[in-house]
Amino acid sequence: MTAATTFEQASSVSDEKHWLKITAKYRKPHLRRSAFELAVTAIPFAILWTCSLVAAHYGFWFGLILNIAAAAFLLRLFMIQHDCGHGSFFAHRRMDDWTGRLIGVLTLTPYDCWKRGHAEHHASAGNLDERGVGDITTLTIGEYRALSGWGRLCYRLYRHPLVMFGLGPAWLFLFKHRLPFGMMRSGALPWVSTMATNAAVAVTAALLMWAVGVVPFLLVHLPIVLMAAAAGVWLFYIQHQFEETHWSRPPEWRFPQAALHGASHYDLPPVLRWITGNIGIHHVHHLSSRIPYYRLTEVLKDHPELSDFGRISLMDSLRCVKLVLWDEENRRLVSFRAAKRAGALS
Repeated sequence: MTAATTFEQASSVSDEKHWLKITAKYRKPHLRRSAFELAVTAIPFAILWTCSLVAAHYGFWFGLILNIAAAAFLLRLFMIQHDCGHGSFFAHRRMDDWTGRLIGVLTLTPYDCWKRGHAEHHASAGNLDERGVGDITTLTIGEYRALSGWGRLCYRLYRHPLVMFGLGPAWLFLFKHRLPFGMMRSGALPWVSTMATNAAVAVTAALLMWAVGVVPFLLVHLPIVLMAAAAGVWLFYIQHQFEETHWSRPPEWRFPQAALHGASHYDLPPVLRWITGNIGIHHVHHLSSRIPYYRLTEVLKDHPELSDFGRISLMDSLRCVKLVLWDEENRRLVSFRAAKRAGALS
């Protein structure tokens, strides 16, 4: 290692610690703002859901448009649930947890179980030796090359857009969340969280089906959930699956570096930024997950130099779908075609 390389790494560590200190100043939520954010998300969702039901009852085609709008607000509710899981929405443990649990009934997500898995994701994001919890499964070129023919086929199917953003979200939210997969040895909490959520979902669904009918309920709520789930998986994918993301192994792996360089700044249009709860400012969120989502824009406004870290546009994100393998030698995500063209795959 040269002296120049050593100096560059030392400077990088210093800068990353500098950003940790700066972003810590934005952690305190404003309780009135948090309550307002919850109200302007939950109330429109309830209104849109009801209007969708009325439209479905009378056979009006515009009910499909209302379903899309309701799905957008359900996605935003999930972002509030996400902040509650980080303890950043109200910064009051009970308020955050019970708000998250109640929203979890609508999003079909066992809050406490998800909260634990998501915390592990934040603690190990970008660490090649600790993949597998709360992540999109991503293999290195070497790992893919070592697979059998059947293993390669399974990985290719898993990474196919129709599976990743179609069948995958449906499986995850409708079925996988019904049992604490991956956490069955983690004590009683995952089971209690999952079974309590399942019971609450069942009771709520049964009451609504009794009130409005089974078919109308399914015609309204199922598409809303599936559209919101697909959008949520897309966002999570883009937040870490971009060409110049950061992956490394210990001892090189460092949390602040992985946060700033391993999570994207998904620069969305203002309306989409609002609907997604600023989750596109994901590098700042990973650096300091206790910042409420409505304060993430403050960070970029006060420190515009952070805007260029991992910045990708809406059009850029569409090209990220083909990136499926981590090239350890060149430190970037590549497509199957690019890996084969480079001679890394036979």
